[in-house]
Amino acid sequence: MYVAVKGGERAIENAHRLLAHERRGDRAVPEVSLAQISNQLGLAVDRVMTEGSLYDRELAALAIKQARGDMIEAIFLLRAFRATLPRFGSSEPVDTSQMQVRRRVSSTFKDMPGGQVLGPTFDYTHRLLDPELTGESSPEQPVTINAEPGVMPRVMDILGRDGLIEASPAEDPEKPVGDLTRDALSFPADRDLRLQNLARGDEGYLLALGYSTQRGYGRSHPFAGEIRLGEVEVEFMAEDVGFAVPLGSITLTECQMVNQFKGSDTEAPCFTRGYGLVFGQSERKVMSMALVDRALRARELGEDVKAPAQDEEFVMSHSDNVQATGFVEHLKLPHYVDFQSELGLLRKLRKEFADANETPVALQEAAE
Repeated sequence: MYVAVKGGERAIENAHRLLAHERRGDRAVPEVSLAQISNQLGLAVDRVMTEGSLYDRELAALAIKQARGDMIEAIFLLRAFRATLPRFGSSEPVDTSQMQVRRRVSSTFKDMPGGQVLGPTFDYTHRLLDPELTGESSPEQPVTINAEPGVMPRVMDILGRDGLIEASPAEDPEKPVGDLTRDALSFPADRDLRLQNLARGDEGYLLALGYSTQRGYGRSHPFAGEIRLGEVEVEFMAEDVGFAVPLGSITLTECQMVNQFKGSDTEAPCFTRGYGLVFGQSERKVMSMALVDRALRARELGEDVKAPAQDEEFVMSHSDNVQATGFVEHLKLPHYVDFQSELGLLRKLRKEFADANETPVALQEAAE
């Protein structure tokens, strides 16, 4: 720390005051509320909840406000708070087939049971700045209808009935599920740990890796089989009563990616899967996650590991933006002793270099 150089604790306290002053901004401007952040910056809140591994909109909004809009700092704050919470158990696996859908699209089938539901998205908007948003806006109320209860089967299930896609991994209730928040990352990692790692991973990092697979750095020919957004009920097995009780519902985005097919002398060719699931609405993240998940299955599917996105250790060791931030930002801390050591060594090497190059000149002058 810069304690001795800048005046110790008083300097740090003043730095905190200055940070609070900068965070508040112009006192003539009304202070932003947590409700405003949660409602009007909802996608930012969703990202912080996903990468912070804590589903709480109010706390995520508080973290964003405290971090002055720095998403990675907000994620760090939320994870730090999460680490203080007691853990009393694990929920039952959520059933996304029972999702109360608000958005559902597929690039593989135009007409599918339940239909396409466009929902809230930027996909069909013009990327033009809207001057009306500079002040108070009053958008029109969305069109609503009384929807009939219906079934929206997964696209993967439609393909699976005809054996056109690999079977979903069989559930093994006896096998414990890994937990990256409690155990250190080790390799090789099973798919449960890989998916946890990708869900917590930095969105931009995963986007770049997913993009790389589409540009030829890895065997991938993806189709967005289905992307769905909606609410899913979370249940917890209460041992006292002997059955699962509902805790509430959470908003999730799920992506099932249809990828390059495989086959062998004993198995007919079929498509392979990539999967992503995150809190809130975060389609770019969940699609990137599904692309990288498929790339990381290279060894499992007998493919050569040649691209960065296929390298399990590389991908998982560098995906966490909180860890990456620590490694990068520690460079701001004092390294005076280390640098003086390097500086002394450099000067010694330069002197030896100069002496070595002066010797032939001196001998030549003596000979003349």
